[in-house]
Amino acid sequence: MNFDRLKEKLEILADAAKYDVSCSSSGGTRKNTKGALGDSSASGICHTYTEDGRCVSLLKILLTNHCIYDCAYCVSRSSNDIKRAAFTVEEVVDLTINFYRRNYIEGLFLSSGIFKNADTTMERLVRVAKKLRLEENFNGYIHLKSIPGASDELMQEAALYADRLSINLEIPTESGLKLLAPEKNRQDMLNPMKYIQNGIAQYKDEKKIFRKVPKFAPAGQSTQMIVGATNENDLQIIKVADHFYKNFNLKRVYYSGYVPVLEDKRLPSLTTEVPMLRENRLYQSDWLMRFYGFKAEEILDPNMPFLDLEVDPKLSWALRHLHQFPVNLQTADYQMILRIPGIGVKTAQKIVSARRFQVLTLDHLKKLGAAVNRARYFIDFNTGNAYLKYLTDKNFRKLLIGGSSSKFHNQFSQQLTLF
Repeated sequence: MNFDRLKEKLEILADAAKYDVSCSSSGGTRKNTKGALGDSSASGICHTYTEDGRCVSLLKILLTNHCIYDCAYCVSRSSNDIKRAAFTVEEVVDLTINFYRRNYIEGLFLSSGIFKNADTTMERLVRVAKKLRLEENFNGYIHLKSIPGASDELMQEAALYADRLSINLEIPTESGLKLLAPEKNRQDMLNPMKYIQNGIAQYKDEKKIFRKVPKFAPAGQSTQMIVGATNENDLQIIKVADHFYKNFNLKRVYYSGYVPVLEDKRLPSLTTEVPMLRENRLYQSDWLMRFYGFKAEEILDPNMPFLDLEVDPKLSWALRHLHQFPVNLQTADYQMILRIPGIGVKTAQKIVSARRFQVLTLDHLKKLGAAVNRARYFIDFNTGNAYLKYLTDKNFRKLLIGGSSSKFHNQFSQQLTLF
C-alpha cells in the first residue's frame, strides 16, 4: 500500500466533504456484540464540534470527488480545475477500522461525487457499508449519502447496512436548482427519500408482528439545503423544511450557509461573507417547528419573509405578539409556557410539574433553568413582577437586545483536519 498516496487521497477527499453539514450521528441504536467493533447507541457516539458547528466525530470523506455534473455551487463540479482522487472500497474500510481502533472516530460519514451514473456510485457506497458490517463486524455508526436517481434495489440494501441515509436537496426551490444545477432533477432526489420513508414504515409494522426484523435505516433519513447561493427568502426555506418533516418524516433538515469558492455569474461574489448568523436563525426556527409547536406561518409571513438577525425567532415572535403577554405561570397551559422567550422544553416541563406544589417566583425560575434575563419581562407571577412595566416601553426591543450578546463574532473558520 502506498501510504503517501493514501494520505494525499484522504486530504483531498476529507477537504471536499467539509461542505456537507448533515453528519449528526444521533438516533443510531446498534449495540456492540462479543467479538465485534463499535457501538452506535446513544452512549457510544462521541460528538466533537468545531466552533462553526460542524461535527467531526465521524470519519467524514467522499468516496471520490470525480463528478459528471457541473453544479455551479459545488467545489467538485466537473469543470473545476482541482486535484481529483478516488478511494477503493477496501481503502475506505481499512481507514474506518484503523481510525476507530485508534479512537479517532466513532463512525463513518460517506458521501461521493457521482461518477459514471447514479447506480454505479450508490453500489460502491453500499459495498463499503456491507463490507464493514459483514466482514469486519463493525457495529459503529454509518451514515451514507443516497445518490439521486439510485434504484430501489440499491436503496433497500443501503438501508439494511447504514444507520442513517440522507439525500441533499441542495437548493431549497426547484427553480433555484434549475438555475445552478440544470442537469439535476428534483424528482430524482424525492424518489429515494419516498422509498426509504415507506421502508421505515414497513419495518415498524413488521416489528409489531415479528420478534426479529432486520434493521432498516434505524436512525432515519435527513437532508440538507444550501442557504444564500440563490435568492430564496427564509419563509420559503422553512416552508420547504416543514413540508419534508410532515410528508417524508425526516429526522433532520440541515442548513448550510453558502461558502463562496467559485467564480460564476449565477452565484454571489467571492467576497460575500458566509451567512452563519442566518444559518443559525434557520436552525432556531427549525427547533421551534419541531419541539415548540410553532407553525412555519407563525415564525414568518409574506410581510416579514426574512428572519430577524438581531434577535432569535422566538423572541421575534413574542415582540410581534405582545398582546399575548404577560403569561401567568400558575395557570397558563404548557404550549403557551413554551412560547415564553428564555424558557425551553425541559424548563417548561419542570414548571408545569413544580407549580402543582408551590407558587412560583423568579428565584424558582432561575433554579429551574430558565434564561431569566429574557423570561422575566414576559411572565406574571401571583406575587407580582416589577419587570412588567418594561413590556409596554417603546424602547423594549433595545432593552432586550442590550441584555444579550451574540456568539457570531467570527463569521467563518476552517473545519478541523484529521491530523
